[in-house]
Amino acid sequence: MGANTSSKPPVFDENEDVNFDHFEILRAIGKGSFGKVCIVQKNDTKKMYAMKYMNKQKCVERNEVRNVFKELQIMQGLEHPFLVNLWYSFQDEEDMFMVVDLLLGGDLRYHLQQNVRFQEDTVKLFICELAMALDYLQSQRIIHRDMKPDNILLDEHGHVHITDFNIAAMLPKEMRITTMAGTKPYMGMGLMSGHNF
Repeated sequence: MGANTSSKPPVFDENEDVNFDHFEILRAIGKGSFGKVCIVQKNDTKKMYAMKYMNKQKCVERNEVRNVFKELQIMQGLEHPFLVNLWYSFQDEEDMFMVVDLLLGGDLRYHLQQNVRFQEDTVKLFICELAMALDYLQSQRIIHRDMKPDNILLDEHGHVHITDFNIAAMLPKEMRITTMAGTKPYMGMGLMSGHNF
C-alpha cells in the first residue's frame, strides 16, 4: 500500500457492518503467541490489507485482553502515512480481528539481519519519516514505548511505518509516564535510569 495516499482516511467504521466474510484470505504471512497475520482482499473493493487474528481464549490466558483493547483504541484515533493504519476491526466467537495497511517490505530487523547496507540518503529518509510519525504521536499524546527494528515495517516503495501499539500509552494532559515498558536494548537511557516522562 505504501505511504497512505488514499483520499479516504483509515477509520473504525461503526456504520459499515464489516466482518470476516467480507474478506478473502490470500495467504498467511506471520504468526505470534496468540494470533496470526494474513494477507486478505476485501471482496467489494478488491483492496488488499493485512488481517491480524487474535484468539480470545489465548488473550485471556496470557492476560493480554487489556493491551489488545488499548491497542485498538489507540489505532482508531490515528491516521498518518508513516504509521500502520487501522481500517476495520471486528470479532466472532473465537477471534478478534484488526485489518490494517498491508506492508510487504519486511521489518527493519529482517533487513539488518540480512546485512543490508542502506544508502545514506535512504537512512536520512527513514529518520525523517520516523521523526514525522513520532512527532504526530506526540501531538496525539501517545507514547509508543517499544520502538525497535521489529516494529518498523517497510513498504514496497521503501517508506517506513511504525507498528505494534499494544504497550503504547495515551497520556491525559499534564500526566507523566512513571512505568517502564518496552524492549530493554532499545529503551531510552532516561527511562533506564528511572526518570519520568
